[in-house]
Amino acid sequence: MGKKKHKRPESESEALDRGDSEAQLVNGCSPEKKKRKKKKKLENEEIEGEKREPVSKPTVSIAVSGSIIDNAQSLELATRLAGQIARAATIFRIDEVVVFDSGRNSVTGSDTVAANNSDEDESGAAFLIRILKYLETPQYLRKALFPKHNNLRFVGMLPPLDAPHHLRKHEWGPYREGVTLTQRERAPDARGTPVDVGLSKNVVVDEVLEPGIRVTVAMGTDRNLLADLPRQVASSSRPVEEGLYWGYRVRYASCLSGVFKESSYKGGYDHVIGTSEHGMVAKSSELKLPSFRHLLIAFGGLAGLEESIEEDNSLKGKDPREIFSSYLNTCPLQGSRTIRTEEAIFISLQYFQEPISRAMQVAAD
Repeated sequence: MGKKKHKRPESESEALDRGDSEAQLVNGCSPEKKKRKKKKKLENEEIEGEKREPVSKPTVSIAVSGSIIDNAQSLELATRLAGQIARAATIFRIDEVVVFDSGRNSVTGSDTVAANNSDEDESGAAFLIRILKYLETPQYLRKALFPKHNNLRFVGMLPPLDAPHHLRKHEWGPYREGVTLTQRERAPDARGTPVDVGLSKNVVVDEVLEPGIRVTVAMGTDRNLLADLPRQVASSSRPVEEGLYWGYRVRYASCLSGVFKESSYKGGYDHVIGTSEHGMVAKSSELKLPSFRHLLIAFGGLAGLEESIEEDNSLKGKDPREIFSSYLNTCPLQGSRTIRTEEAIFISLQYFQEPISRAMQVAAD
């Protein structure tokens, strides 16, 4: 009797469709989708259990409005903008990027999937998600995980993220990201599943898995690829537990309230920070953050978080200080009348570096 095939976390292209299909958030966005949404969420949690379960290390997430893409004057400029956000998330070791829509721009799951499977124009949020996920994926996996798409035309001009899990062909690490291959790409008498991990030779893992799935492979210390020693599929959280930065995850929310209420972490975010020129001014060296398990920092779109609040049926009319644990101005002495969101992300993440480090140290002690 053959071995039963197990499903691992889905491929990046599948995850893009899944992430975008989560447009129907129930909290003030699309109440009529509530039952189907709950069922879908349970299914996703079972499939992505290893990724969704919080690890022992505190996590930092950022939320970004997809409307910033709508202001870009060309596809090339929109791609560059998305690349800046991906670079910022990687440089500052962000664990999760949540892309949220405004209430008037949110789309249904069927509309989003249709856009994903064609070269037609897609929403700013869907575009941003596509580029973020593409850049987070190691280069040697992109061809297998991402079908050709018109909106990926200019990604080749972006600087690489050069994240720790983007290992080069000559490099060896305790873990490598890989994609499972089809049955015909292994010897007839071989057991397990062949996986392309970006080396000169494919490795074999000791499980029978569906082809085209992204997995994290524990490589061990034996670098002899000719021996065909079976490797093990590891939880994607294991490198993080061992102190490595292993990239960011991307999630879609159809409105600002969905960012909080549809958190992928059990128990949600325990400290939420909003950034705005109308926020409180405090020196980074004097800012004290409480110990946290999951921190979220939110950035508004073209008109700031205030507009995002007014466009959300669940939050409309509320003061931002009622919504966020902290509402801060991270660049009070700005010379320009406006700070672009991609600029604000770099400024703010640098501003929060020291307070976050102090909070994590207190939690560790």
